[in-house]
Amino acid sequence: MTSTDTSEGQRDLWNRVRARLKAGVGEDVFASWFARLELEELVEDVVHLSAPTRFLCSWVQSNYADRILEAFRLDNEEVARIQVTLRVNGQARPRLAPAVAEPAAPTASATSATPAAPAAPLQLAQPRLVRDNSAAKGDALAGSSIDPRMTFDTFVPGEANEMALGVAKQIAAAAANNTVTFNPVYIHSTVGLGKSHLLNAIAHAVQSADPTKNIVYLTADHFMYHFIAAVQRQSALGFKDWLRRVDLLLIDDMQFLQGKSATEFGHTLGTLLTGAKQVVVAGDAPPRDLEMIDERIRSRLSGGLVVPISGFDLDLRKSIVQRRADQATARFGMHFPAPVIDYVARAVISHGRDLDGAVNRLVAANQLTGELITVPLAEKTLGDLIRAREARRVRIEDILKIVSRHYKVPRNELLSARRSRDVVRPRQIAMFLAKALTSRSLPEIGRRFGGRDHTTVLHSVRKVEQMIKDDVELAQEIELLKRMLEE
Repeated sequence: MTSTDTSEGQRDLWNRVRARLKAGVGEDVFASWFARLELEELVEDVVHLSAPTRFLCSWVQSNYADRILEAFRLDNEEVARIQVTLRVNGQARPRLAPAVAEPAAPTASATSATPAAPAAPLQLAQPRLVRDNSAAKGDALAGSSIDPRMTFDTFVPGEANEMALGVAKQIAAAAANNTVTFNPVYIHSTVGLGKSHLLNAIAHAVQSADPTKNIVYLTADHFMYHFIAAVQRQSALGFKDWLRRVDLLLIDDMQFLQGKSATEFGHTLGTLLTGAKQVVVAGDAPPRDLEMIDERIRSRLSGGLVVPISGFDLDLRKSIVQRRADQATARFGMHFPAPVIDYVARAVISHGRDLDGAVNRLVAANQLTGELITVPLAEKTLGDLIRAREARRVRIEDILKIVSRHYKVPRNELLSARRSRDVVRPRQIAMFLAKALTSRSLPEIGRRFGGRDHTTVLHSVRKVEQMIKDDVELAQEIELLKRMLEE
């Protein structure tokens, strides 16, 4: 397919998505929030949209990303993520860095998962490639972009994250002075508790202290994309050499690394540690629970400094809401009364991003309706965020543990290629529960279950749905598993 065909196909896809959104939300809501969105690109499983204002970026990302994702997945089930970034002068920065013609030339960095700020993303020092290695030419990349708002100054400290913050600051100070304290460092928590913020802050601090440092911040899917692209272009050696020349390597979303990319990361990790280079990794589970990662890599990560970030307590939630409210007050001139700050902190307990989203919604409600920011307005505006606290967040790791214990099947068997009945049925039930109880997409679930294709997951889900209809005892058994997971 030519690039023109691809462009036309994506344009047709976007027109169909827009039509679904308009039918689902109505003309008025569509005109307010969706009409000015544009599809920039569809890369791998990520849809990149752009909006003309920072406020619209933030509002759509916080409130309508799931609805847009659902509309896209009616055409393409592999779509897993929506990113909305700022469109300046009719142009938006692409999600992934394009290849460059010469290694010394600066490359465009990728957009962050959060809406872009007015300042351009931090341009990290570019690695120096060996000029006589023709395979390396054109394969340099800038890594994922660094969010200019995620610094140590904007990080809100509290009891839940004070150890992680202290370690991050110590790493940044040591790396800037060409020393290594802990290596590797692995930071883990559930979503929205500040892992990515700390990785970005480390990069900012080191770059500010020493602009000559080669710093690379990569999300796991970005790492996999570039590694696979390098293999396809027969330039993997250049890619490996590039990675091993960095002074500070930061890998985010480690749980999504898999296959040959995970193996290559293991080799790179070993080389960086041997050369006394600093490595910082973040994931949503402890190293021992990264089922898709090779045991040797898990062992390497566990052998470093493992730092958890626990759920936020009331005081920290209140500090976060107050900080965001102060920023909104300075920017828009609105007033957040103390009872509203207290209400949001007590009612929204899921994670930090929901706290940010809560403040954004109140700002939008005030700007659009002119209503004063009060507790009744918060109750009316934040209903779904408040309801979210009633259900426990279920992880795929939890499902694997419960199903393994219930059916007496080792977890590694659930992830294996074995096709015996005593393994296949529990595996299918586990995939069904993952689809029913988590927000993971079919491709993500497949990756967590031994690197299976999303069609395998879909077959398992439909199979279990049919079995539930035909077998009352099995239906009751699965309901029991659901209750166990949600307790």
